[in-house]
Amino acid sequence: MSHFTSPMRLSSSLIKKLKNRVRAGSNPLLSQYRSFTAIEGHRPVIVHKRSLDILHDPWFNKGTSFSITERDRLDLRGLLPPNVMTSDQQIERFMADLKRLEHKARDGPSDPNALAMWRILNRLHDRNETMYYKVLIAKIAEYAPIVYTPTVGLVCQNYSGLFRRPRGMYFSAEDRGEMMSMVYNWPADQVDMIVVTDGSRILGLGDLGVQGIGISIGKLDLYVAAAGINPQRVLPVMIDVGTDNEKLLKDPLYLGLQRHRLDGDEYLAVIDEFMEAVFTRWPHVIVQFEDFQSKWAFQLLQRYRNTFRMFNDDVQGTAGVAIAGLLGAVRAQGRQMIDFPKQKIVVAGAGSAGLGVLNAARKTMARMLGNNEHAFESAGRQFWVVNANGLITDERENIDPDALPFARKAKEIHRQGLREGASLVEVVQQIKPDVLLGLSAVGGLFSKEVLEALRGSTSTRPAIFAMSNPTKNAECTAEDAFSIVGENVVFASGSPFNDVDLGNGHIGHCNQGNNMYLFPGIGLGTLLSGSRIISDGMLQAAAECLAAYMTDEEVLKGIIYPSISSIRDITKEVAIAVIKEAIVEDLAEGYREMDARELRKLNQEEMEEYVLNNMWSPEYSTLVYKKQ
Repeated sequence: MSHFTSPMRLSSSLIKKLKNRVRAGSNPLLSQYRSFTAIEGHRPVIVHKRSLDILHDPWFNKGTSFSITERDRLDLRGLLPPNVMTSDQQIERFMADLKRLEHKARDGPSDPNALAMWRILNRLHDRNETMYYKVLIAKIAEYAPIVYTPTVGLVCQNYSGLFRRPRGMYFSAEDRGEMMSMVYNWPADQVDMIVVTDGSRILGLGDLGVQGIGISIGKLDLYVAAAGINPQRVLPVMIDVGTDNEKLLKDPLYLGLQRHRLDGDEYLAVIDEFMEAVFTRWPHVIVQFEDFQSKWAFQLLQRYRNTFRMFNDDVQGTAGVAIAGLLGAVRAQGRQMIDFPKQKIVVAGAGSAGLGVLNAARKTMARMLGNNEHAFESAGRQFWVVNANGLITDERENIDPDALPFARKAKEIHRQGLREGASLVEVVQQIKPDVLLGLSAVGGLFSKEVLEALRGSTSTRPAIFAMSNPTKNAECTAEDAFSIVGENVVFASGSPFNDVDLGNGHIGHCNQGNNMYLFPGIGLGTLLSGSRIISDGMLQAAAECLAAYMTDEEVLKGIIYPSISSIRDITKEVAIAVIKEAIVEDLAEGYREMDARELRKLNQEEMEEYVLNNMWSPEYSTLVYKKQ
């Protein structure tokens, strides 16, 4: 693990130990002292600019919140209105103007309101970074769908036209041999989190090429808002290896390489060079792979996961959120989570997300059954996988190797009244599943016929997971689920739907199985644990933490995911679970002043304090000018 054991790390650790010994020797009371890092975002900041340069820098601009002393110190007096406003007053002004600005921000009647809202928020981001995140955190339930799914899909589709200010880095096939030097063009000496995409499969929208960087930017906004990752230590990345989108190849305004995608060893060479470059400059960075097409998602995950601090959110994050929801659905039936291996699950979709969920669900079931070979075989018999060509069996020609473990035996399914390539309706009719799980990216796939077939489920409370994003790709709507299957159904989706009024005072709860419940906590927990890799156990701990977050009363009402408004608290709990699992697996190496030995000593209260103190909050730092 040469990437994570540099001499500088060892030297710093030794110095800290010597300092602690000196302190403890001079004062016996300090021998019991535990070092917690100062709260993120509350340190004075040295700046090397003044006057208009400060006002034009979104990292440091406070607008009308600069105090009188700061205005004098930074040569701002006379450049701002005289009234000093609090950050709360600034938010109030912004929100008051929002509705008026929203209409004016639209580029004609074809520009949806959500995209207009994104424009307004993006402009705030461009001029005042702190205020942007303060607004985002304060209104996270309202604005998460704007900066992330579903609106981010629309942003990516139109990104060449929306591009105004560079944000993030672009590595392309034309940069081969130069990436090791290119990473030093980024001004930050410390980067904690990178989200990288190659734009090949943006949500369910297909190949969007270089425009896919919008998804990296949106994800990192949520890392900042939900996990408190310092925004000066995040980096959105786009790896442009070309595009197979013919429309973009012919578009004279397209900003990316207008050539077909690299493939095979040429493609791998570009990704390898990128990974080597970023981990050479930032050895402790965490890299999240996002929206890579299925043919590469699994291969790249297996290629790097045991060497670098990385994970694939589409494969592992989606799987974790789905597992948490599936366990919640078991609880909603009034049963214990340990009964999960008894669930019959029909899965629609065998892409990277679908297979990621299948593998994670099988591992979870197998662990509950004893975690041996027989347990894995038994767990595998609980799934029926349907893709575009119907039910997957061992009679399927040219079957995807990753899907092979879930192919049903032909003889077995014949006894169930099914055959190779059976339709989704036929499978649901014959299997009568407890769960219908959609990860197909095919909008409306759960048709009236499919939902009517689910009414024959043997479960007292069947569950529907329409997990594909964005909203137009959801397999069904919440209203269809409750109106056709019945009010006792448990419903979850990848994009948000409104709750359904069932009449007589009853509400059909719509649960958004959003990856943002997990990936911020996985990233934060990995960062604060200092773990060398992100293990299956750490991901499993995150999923089980989310599943247990809801109370029994909430779950019995059909509420299996918490409110997005609680995302900071959810992320804290997930991060703690990840840290604890890293300690159990002996992967934790510590973070900053908290070395691995001290980390192991923390009790629950101290662990919470440690995590909270390392979550950045958008508060204006005191700025101190120093001439270079």
